[in-house]
Amino acid sequence: MKIKYFYPAAFWIGLLTLFFHNGFAQSRGDAHLEYAAGNDALQLPPGFQVVIIAQHIGAARHIAVRENGDIYIALYARHEGGCMAAIHVDPKTGKADEIKYFGDLGRGTGMAIHDGYLYFGCDTAIVRYKLKPGYLLPDSHAEFIARLPVQHEHEARSLAFDNEGHVFVNVGAPSNDCQVQDRVKGSPGQDPCPLLPLRAGIWRFSASKMDQTQEKGGSRYVTGIRNCVALAWNPAAHKLYAVMHGRDQLHQFFPQYYTEEQGAELPAEEFLMFKEGGNYGWPFVYYDEFQKKLMICPEYGGNGKMAAPPGKYQNPIMGFPGHWAPDGLLFYTGRQFPAKYRNGAFIAFHGSWNRSPLPQKGYDVVFVPFRGDLPSGKQEVFAGNFSGKPVLKSPGDSRYRPCGLAQGPDGSLYVTDDSHGTVFRIIYTGK
Repeated sequence: MKIKYFYPAAFWIGLLTLFFHNGFAQSRGDAHLEYAAGNDALQLPPGFQVVIIAQHIGAARHIAVRENGDIYIALYARHEGGCMAAIHVDPKTGKADEIKYFGDLGRGTGMAIHDGYLYFGCDTAIVRYKLKPGYLLPDSHAEFIARLPVQHEHEARSLAFDNEGHVFVNVGAPSNDCQVQDRVKGSPGQDPCPLLPLRAGIWRFSASKMDQTQEKGGSRYVTGIRNCVALAWNPAAHKLYAVMHGRDQLHQFFPQYYTEEQGAELPAEEFLMFKEGGNYGWPFVYYDEFQKKLMICPEYGGNGKMAAPPGKYQNPIMGFPGHWAPDGLLFYTGRQFPAKYRNGAFIAFHGSWNRSPLPQKGYDVVFVPFRGDLPSGKQEVFAGNFSGKPVLKSPGDSRYRPCGLAQGPDGSLYVTDDSHGTVFRIIYTGK
């Protein structure tokens, strides 16, 4: 089904006025938008306001925003018959006035717009749909770019595009740490790990060729990553980056080496700058943010004090607290936000489930400033209190769980929540 929109002449006159006055919508907000009272209790820096575009749209994962402001969201469960949502926004209020569900490929995570196509990463394939001017829904014909293996853990297929016609895809490891028996205390780690040849890496494909596989048309770009749902190309540095979900259960399986508190804080969630052919160490090592070292995993002979051999694996460029679950990454190129945010990284943390006995944490959008290809300062919470509680015992008690990030044509930051299907737009108004 195609929904076509025809706009009155007054709309186009208003749009042209906005273009000439603000350089096509790099504005400091619109007075007529329906901003959430008190920013819906989200904690934002001074001068920022939030519009809640839509709620209860399904398990909203990654998001893409078209030049005309239409929004596309991958869903992690079918909702009202579709695995994707398309949203048309009322330009007066900033809120959804039309939501359509489409697609029959099953649940997914990856969502991006590239060269006039909408790309969708479902659990077993990367597909694209042709976008047409004036239509909200894309063409119904799905073109299969790459077919990917079936797996039942860490199956999210996040996407990123370079400037040379490639799409990069996360192929996570369906395992905690490549034990003989996954997540079983006392089960040894496997060396060599049989998952590494076709899992636990980022694969590169042509963004325009059909029916590729990992062995035919695709190539492994990097290896040794557990699961990188937060994946993005940095256009300023011309490099690929990700924030990795670290392993679990250090204290649970190895209480002789790790206290309960260490099990909650370790390992760090690693911010990675990828180099083609690089090995980032999973399942053999993890990153200890306190010691600032890659450490040997206890399944492979480590004891919490044994560092990895220098130079064998690529080090992260930054570490975040354990189990925060990074699910979205965006390098900001807009001009709406203050200059400090230009070319910096926004990271959506989905929030922890296994930091007990400490409270669960994460549930924030974090900002990291960049200069060149490396961080130039410390991390800071940009949008906080998605959990809605000062102390959170269980992820099920969280009000929202941030997941996807996108930059709109006006420089706004869009954030999805996959627990209650909420879509936020964060705008700098200076007020």
